[in-house]
Amino acid sequence: MGHTVSAGAQERLPEYLQAEKFTGEKLKTMLFSTAVDPHWFQQGNRFWYMYKTSEGVFWYVVDPAAARKEQLFDRDELASQLSEIVQDPFDAQHLPLLNLKAKEDGHTFTFEIRSTRDAKPEKKGEKVKPGEKEMFYFSYDFNTRKLTHLKDAEKEPKRLDWASVSPDMKSVVYAKDCNLYRMSMEDYRKAQKDEKDSTIVEVQLTTDGTPDFGYGIPYSILNTDTLCNGKRRKAWGYWSPDSRHFVTIVSDDRKVKPLWVINSIASPRPTLETYKYQMPGEMDAPEEHLYVFDMTSNTRKEIKVAAWKNQSLGLEARPYQQKQRDAEFLPAVWQGDNNRFYLTRSSRDLHRIDVCTYTIGEDSIVPVVKERMNTYQETRPIHVFNGGKEFIQWSERDGWAHLYLYDEKGNLKNRITKGPWHVEKVLKVDEASRTIYFLANGREEGENPYYEHLYRVNADGSGLKLLTKGDFFHQVAVDDEARFMVDNFSRVNTIPCADLIDRNGRKVMTIQESDFSQLMAAGYQFPELFKVKAADGVTDLYGVMYKPFNFDSTKVYPIIDYVYPGPQVEAVYYPFTRMSVRTDRLAQAGFIVISVGQRGGHPSRSKWYHNYGYGNLRDYPLADHKAAVEQLAARYKFIDINRVGIHGHSGGGFMSTAAICQYPDFYKAAVSCAGNHDNRIYNRWWSETHHGVKEVVSAKGDTTFAYRIATNPSIVRQLKGHLMLVHGDIDNNVHPANTIRVVDALIRANKRFEMLFLPGQRHGFGNMDEYFYWRMVDFFSEHLKGQKESSVDIPRR
Repeated sequence: MGHTVSAGAQERLPEYLQAEKFTGEKLKTMLFSTAVDPHWFQQGNRFWYMYKTSEGVFWYVVDPAAARKEQLFDRDELASQLSEIVQDPFDAQHLPLLNLKAKEDGHTFTFEIRSTRDAKPEKKGEKVKPGEKEMFYFSYDFNTRKLTHLKDAEKEPKRLDWASVSPDMKSVVYAKDCNLYRMSMEDYRKAQKDEKDSTIVEVQLTTDGTPDFGYGIPYSILNTDTLCNGKRRKAWGYWSPDSRHFVTIVSDDRKVKPLWVINSIASPRPTLETYKYQMPGEMDAPEEHLYVFDMTSNTRKEIKVAAWKNQSLGLEARPYQQKQRDAEFLPAVWQGDNNRFYLTRSSRDLHRIDVCTYTIGEDSIVPVVKERMNTYQETRPIHVFNGGKEFIQWSERDGWAHLYLYDEKGNLKNRITKGPWHVEKVLKVDEASRTIYFLANGREEGENPYYEHLYRVNADGSGLKLLTKGDFFHQVAVDDEARFMVDNFSRVNTIPCADLIDRNGRKVMTIQESDFSQLMAAGYQFPELFKVKAADGVTDLYGVMYKPFNFDSTKVYPIIDYVYPGPQVEAVYYPFTRMSVRTDRLAQAGFIVISVGQRGGHPSRSKWYHNYGYGNLRDYPLADHKAAVEQLAARYKFIDINRVGIHGHSGGGFMSTAAICQYPDFYKAAVSCAGNHDNRIYNRWWSETHHGVKEVVSAKGDTTFAYRIATNPSIVRQLKGHLMLVHGDIDNNVHPANTIRVVDALIRANKRFEMLFLPGQRHGFGNMDEYFYWRMVDFFSEHLKGQKESSVDIPRR
């Protein structure tokens, strides 16, 4: 073990050469579109979509009623016409269309082309940015197939991301210097042309906003002192349907302690980045306030919401219509009617969640449904219909996620769904027929319980019907009238395909199948699905096995377990996904790589399964993964049970270090990335939610929160194998201190280990992901196979 070879021209390891065939840059030339993303026309039932194959980009229009698909353009003819007008050469396979949109009439499209010619000022005195190129604007009539060069068209005004536009399109709300402002649509149009236009009239709605208690403060913003610089920002909140009111939640973070990272490669000097960050058990918590603004009088009213200490609030929003997606504005509208909206109120331990309403003119919110459980609870959006007289709630109260129908006062009318299966979310409520379309999993006998399907059911619970058939994971888009659905379906071991179905689940037509020709020509092979038992010998666990594409069944391979403990999701991919440095790409370096779920993992099974690790966030997943590897090694002779590695990122980084320390004779090597190794210093919301926090109320009525959790630094003295720690040095999600505390404990325990810090990277590794991949390949190759390449130069992209 530990032998290295120079990576000279004559001495390349075959495993490295195999892995080089599928670098990130090369993969971009092998696989293109894998799903149909429908843009429904604003009139009628037609939609268009864009799809890329090895023959270039195609644009299609689908007419569901006629079961017909046709190309939007004759690509050869379009390339010819564009070449003449723009005076740059184009061909059918390389059409650089930008900003393609369907207009309201349902047959006219507009798009832009960027030429190679330098841009000139459109107006006298206008400045052109260095390197900016001339834009050409076009319209295209799909019915007549006529292309028109819009010679006098100006560049489409950019959508300003700070604007929250009212439903009546007359007013815009935004934040500036931590206060709330509004302006007219006319002034917004001025801002689109010049944000510094001195004639813009701004109406200031508040004056008390601060960087720690104000409006327009992005989540986990770095350096809040930058908020008071006169720049307009998005003010999160929702409008009433009639545009008369605007509601928002403002967080008072004045007591929340700061945290810091240092950007060492900032130019010209390293910079200190400061942000607010509450850790588990800390009493210095954010406090949320609910404000409703009367936009006719420009006044604000704070609404009473208090029930529990350190509670949190969540506003419910009306779903967007599919036909709106290409519109210039998507007004954010509250869930409810003009005078009443819905929200949720949650206790800090999430054992108590209230569905509440607020009625304009009242002083307080009113709880209408109260959910209680001894572990944390999940929520999903409330769906209001029948003129606001009824609503649908998603709940796990009976141990499975299901739908319930209530009247507006919170009286249960009936259960809508029931059984040992999981409703994931509602996609559409057809009010006219009182039909609900929703995604669910685990209901179909003999299938992988994670595969989602589309179902419909009547509001009274009758008429439950499966609409997307086939043993696949179905990702579905439903049109606004619930007449037709685009069903993108696949598994990790199938080519993705898209069908058009109607509201009864009947197949109208096949829309598209992905082009895998280049990927297959390079030697790609699908991974394999497997099922094993958990360490209890009862619970079924589901996983995926990735092999080298040049797999030889007569050889024996090391096995690497790619892990993520959740509990909000597991590491296993169920629909087809592109190759990842952590699974199938890692396998190409000569390993068997698996990913498998565990008790306490994915929320899309039973509540029992999901909450299995509650109260033991460090160790709960470990036994199941060890049991899975052991079963697979007994099942397949090509797996070497004496050469087992483990790898993970974030929660998986935490888990991989815990595993190699708790089972030091089983795991021989671990690569642990961005791990939250000490959840006492990870963020309060994730740690307290999934591990649990105890609310303690004293005899005097004072409330505190007790939090105690096992950490990785306390067990690294048990390490026998080889450990590599990796972290981005400005990770403001899982702070680098998590890894540094493990390093400190390892040094004090006199343990050898490897460490890689990635400069300028946050929680993801960004443009250093490829570099990280090869360092991981080196590490596992050396410690699981006994040889690695040692040239100072790692393979290029």
